[in-house]
Amino acid sequence: MKQIREAIEQGCVVLDVAASDITSTIHATVRRMVTTGVLPAAAADDVTAALLAREKLAPTAIGNAVAIPHAYLDKIDQQVVVVVRLARPVNLGAPDGIPTQFLFFLLGPPDSAAQHLDTLAHVARLMSDDEFRYEMRVARSGEDLLAALDRFTSRTAPAITTPRLRPDGLTYTGRFAGGLRQDIARRLPQYLSDFRDGLSSKCIGSTIFLYFACLAPAATFGGVMAVLTEGDIGAVEMIVASAFGGIAFALLGGQPLIILAGTGPLLVFTGVLYRFCAGLDIPFLPTYGWIGLWSAIMLVLLAVTDASCLMRHFTRFTDEIFAALISLIFIYEAIEALAHIFEELDVKKHHDTALLSLLLALGTFYIATSLSRFRRSYYLRPRIREFLADFGPAIALAAMTAVSIWLHEVNIDLLPAPESFQTTSGRAWTVDLWAAPTWVRLAAVVPALIVTILMYLVQNITARIVNNPDHHLQKGPAYHLDLAIVGLLMGVCSLFGLPWLVAASVRSLNHIGSLATVEDVVVPGGETRQRIIYVRENRVTGLAIHVLLGLSLLLLYWLRFIPMAVLYGLFLFMGVVSIAGNQFLERLSLWIRDPDLYPVTHYIRRVPRRTIHIFTSIQFVCLAALWIIKSTSLGILFPIFIALLVPVRLFIGRFFAPADLAALDAEEVPEEESTHWAA
Repeated sequence: MKQIREAIEQGCVVLDVAASDITSTIHATVRRMVTTGVLPAAAADDVTAALLAREKLAPTAIGNAVAIPHAYLDKIDQQVVVVVRLARPVNLGAPDGIPTQFLFFLLGPPDSAAQHLDTLAHVARLMSDDEFRYEMRVARSGEDLLAALDRFTSRTAPAITTPRLRPDGLTYTGRFAGGLRQDIARRLPQYLSDFRDGLSSKCIGSTIFLYFACLAPAATFGGVMAVLTEGDIGAVEMIVASAFGGIAFALLGGQPLIILAGTGPLLVFTGVLYRFCAGLDIPFLPTYGWIGLWSAIMLVLLAVTDASCLMRHFTRFTDEIFAALISLIFIYEAIEALAHIFEELDVKKHHDTALLSLLLALGTFYIATSLSRFRRSYYLRPRIREFLADFGPAIALAAMTAVSIWLHEVNIDLLPAPESFQTTSGRAWTVDLWAAPTWVRLAAVVPALIVTILMYLVQNITARIVNNPDHHLQKGPAYHLDLAIVGLLMGVCSLFGLPWLVAASVRSLNHIGSLATVEDVVVPGGETRQRIIYVRENRVTGLAIHVLLGLSLLLLYWLRFIPMAVLYGLFLFMGVVSIAGNQFLERLSLWIRDPDLYPVTHYIRRVPRRTIHIFTSIQFVCLAALWIIKSTSLGILFPIFIALLVPVRLFIGRFFAPADLAALDAEEVPEEESTHWAA
């Protein structure tokens, strides 16, 4: 590592070389060596010839976007290391097929080849680090590279003596509000950087995409809730709650990448509660308010007593089932909504309505999906590809909305935005809590307990999924702080008759994906996948998304031009995108794949196939059970069945070998699988 540091300190760094192949790269680098005095001008032609001759024998690209050209000549009297970054990745014949962007030139006298082996090992170790590779990609000078090298050294030094433990925020402190105070201490030093890191064009694309991704379900869920509560809570209340809660959480929450929203289970509970209140002839909103206040108190108590530490018993087994369920709900709701349009059409008059709706939805999905993958395309410049990928969902929504306006002769359903800013039923914004009978104020504790369990589980499971080590987040989690904020927001919403909010997993995962820098990696077996190497953690996107959501109440007239079919396409896109990386669903696909063509993942290499299928089958049964419960009158008990996944996981652990279970239920992908090229 010493030679690499000295090379950077001495200015042997060439950034953003405009090259289209290895020949132009070598010529440009050698010219820079001569200009800076690193290489004698008399040796330039010989060095160039030696480097080109070495490349003709075999490419020096070792994979994962790295190449190490080298040459040893009598005309060079000392070892030289030159660090090069290409302006654009170039295909240099790497064994993994990934274009090369980083080159480390090794030069020296004939007897220095053996000494350079240490440098070669250090390069491989250095470039296997996702964080350093990202920092090298965005560095603007040699000073930035030195700072990145220092951070790498600091980050990896403890691994030499003791295992490096990742702070997971779920360690029980045994002190009152101990976990809460640790969360604040962990996140407070990052507060200003959370705003600085949001100043990026990537954040603009994320904001536009998530704005519509949050507006669509808010309006849709609000419309459904208006039907279930006969207008007591509707679309306006849902948008107001989402905007207010999102702004508050973006400013005060510990993990600002989490998106709060109304969810399906809360929608079901609210509908059941309304029917219950109507049957007993008691006022709905005051009862709803008392339940919310009791639940808010319970959530805050759970936060200050380190109750989130119980989430340590939740593993990838539970997280994958929950994430798959929510993703499938989004996909199912989109497909069901489109199917409903076909069921209602009059074939003689309105078949064009259904066909255009299908075209708009599939068009939105196709454009968003294609543009999101465009950063891997060979066309256009890198910045343009990055722009199209970041703004893909927003471009898809705008394009398909324009198509619907162009074909205005066809009558299609538009976003059901209200005409003016007022409560759905015209009621007062505040709730008269004292209108509820005394016994209701006390009895509300019982249903509040069920709501508390639901809020606790959904909030913390989503937070676990967001803070998954595979996302490479650096600023740390804040489970207890986030739970306390959600509890306080729930209390405020209850006072105004607004929908309760909790972490929404699909929208949160899409938030992370829209802020992520990814790279292609080749896993054993030759399959290429995208992997997150850096996420721009910030508060600006969450704040901007919900400010725009609030401003939507001033733009209600224009929002009514957005077709619902376009939003269904966006739902479908979000559901499909959030599936990526779910190992349970990947293992599920093995049931219909040729066993001889299974991907060579860490669990397939280590675990017998029969064991893999049994474990996957158990997860599938649990997922099916949750889906059935959600869809029946037992939906109000949904949180209890989520909690039961923990004892199920502990019980089945008795029937699997510990090594097999460790591979199938690993917290993150083993390091050797993601960096096997450097071995």
